[in-house]
Amino acid sequence: MICPLAPNPYPHLMKYPTIAITGINAVDNPGPGTGIARSLRENPEFPVQIIGLAYDAMEPGLYMDWLFDRRYIMPYPSADIEVFMDRIQQIQEEFGLDCIIPNFDVELPLYIRYAKELEALGIRTYLPNKAQFSLRNKAKLAEVAQNFGLLTPETIVVTSPKELEEATAKLKFPLMIKGPYYKAYRVSSQGEAVQRFYPLVAEWGYPIILQKIITGIELNLVGVGDGKGGHLGLVAIKKMGVTELGKIWSGLTIHHPGLIKAAEKFLQNTQWKGPFELECIADQDGAIYLLEINPRFPAWTYFATGVGINLPSRLVQAALGLPLSPIEAYSAGKLFMRYTYELVMDATPLQTLVSQGER
Repeated sequence: MICPLAPNPYPHLMKYPTIAITGINAVDNPGPGTGIARSLRENPEFPVQIIGLAYDAMEPGLYMDWLFDRRYIMPYPSADIEVFMDRIQQIQEEFGLDCIIPNFDVELPLYIRYAKELEALGIRTYLPNKAQFSLRNKAKLAEVAQNFGLLTPETIVVTSPKELEEATAKLKFPLMIKGPYYKAYRVSSQGEAVQRFYPLVAEWGYPIILQKIITGIELNLVGVGDGKGGHLGLVAIKKMGVTELGKIWSGLTIHHPGLIKAAEKFLQNTQWKGPFELECIADQDGAIYLLEINPRFPAWTYFATGVGINLPSRLVQAALGLPLSPIEAYSAGKLFMRYTYELVMDATPLQTLVSQGER
């Protein structure tokens, strides 16, 4: 059951802001959506209504009634744009959307491209522009990283099995093999590389990225750029445990001046607007290597909220042009631990979603 909303702190909005969130697939390769919803739900000073947007009726977030006031099945981002926009407009007419937070790399270009059309419907976003988004391309990481003082592991981009063989011979094993959008695997032989290569191509297409492994401490940083070279908050962590796909399962908050400085230079250099994550490794000499720039909230975003930096709530307030409180400091040494959880219920919600596309 959804908790009653507190009095509206912004009466000039006429109603509680309604926020739509994608990426509510809380599975073994979790999306950020449920953590974002949880963050928004837990800010007592900024009550909101929350809409969950999913691409499949089996996404677990669709059944988390304590997080979402309403849920909808969306057409895939690759579908006809008119179909996609018609669905958004239908939801807007039924429920009154104020802001959307998209959380999949593959859908972000669509939301970026049609940001003005969405705003014309009264729906705000808080996203990088097309040029900024292109900076997160894994194939161009080395070129981008040097602009804000970070190193990158030796990387080779491949578009065929022959190039894969040549690249592995040059980089040597073990190494990382990555899809253009998601998934990264450590491989220790040519057989393993080939075994991972074909499924990645089938799922995400080319290019496939091969990367030399750097030994050291894995560091991640989440933040929200304000589009002017500054930010709405930053939180840095050290990975303690990860899944096979590299998703953080446990972590520790840290204060790492070098990583914070690199993030600030990234923001100043790119004028980034919206959420982002930097994935890095610090080697034994303290040098920081950039592994990835993710142009969205990561799956562990709620960790930042848990230590006092509620980035999703601050993003929504900025998107709606509302005043923001000063950024507070967070404590180092706070532990994050993910766990699995089972929901048991009647099948009626699934039947409703399959037949009606919403509940």
